[in-house]
Amino acid sequence: MRSMPDDRTTRAVIRDEALRLFAAQGPDVVTVRQIATAAGVSPGLVVHHFRSKDGLRQEVDHYVLTVFERLLGELTADEGPDLFEEPRSATASSLGEVFLRHLPVGSPLPGYLRRLLLSDSEAGRGLFHRLYAMSRETLDGLAESGAASRGRDPQVRAALLLVNDLSVFLLRDQLTAVLGVDPLSAMGLARWGPELLSIYAGGLSAEPTAPEAEGGQA
Repeated sequence: MRSMPDDRTTRAVIRDEALRLFAAQGPDVVTVRQIATAAGVSPGLVVHHFRSKDGLRQEVDHYVLTVFERLLGELTADEGPDLFEEPRSATASSLGEVFLRHLPVGSPLPGYLRRLLLSDSEAGRGLFHRLYAMSRETLDGLAESGAASRGRDPQVRAALLLVNDLSVFLLRDQLTAVLGVDPLSAMGLARWGPELLSIYAGGLSAEPTAPEAEGGQA
């Protein structure tokens, strides 16, 4: 079979290879020469496009922010998956489709997001503030529709929801080890999604539906 043509620009190829290396090794240890080799270009061309490694890193940070804002925007849009619709299995399936569309299998974005959020950097702090603002907006929207309560302290409740969602990215390896499946894979999302939505909709006291009960692990 013939492989699909790569229609990315040279700039995009350099950015994507930098993202992959940054996620795997950390931005501080990766060199411009390593990025150039991975992208199949000269170090001079990397500098030509981004002026420096710092400039390239800023480009990568901006790209990651954009992808996650689009992902979260689709999840919270009016036409996006309804977290409280029935049947729950259909909602979980839609949730998984959105994640996999923006974060396909093998994507380095979750790994880089983890590094970014745990770093003492302006980009990391900026990303968290944006995600928190979106969590507040989502909670407000759910409360206005009658699907959720803002709680006694809406700021804390929004933060708790955000931290819970981010835990999948920050603790991905640990979750994979205990669950036996990557929670961000198609199979993992098929298990994670129904439980997440069930808790959000009915709390920890909610009884699982028959399909969810049958699909769980003993």
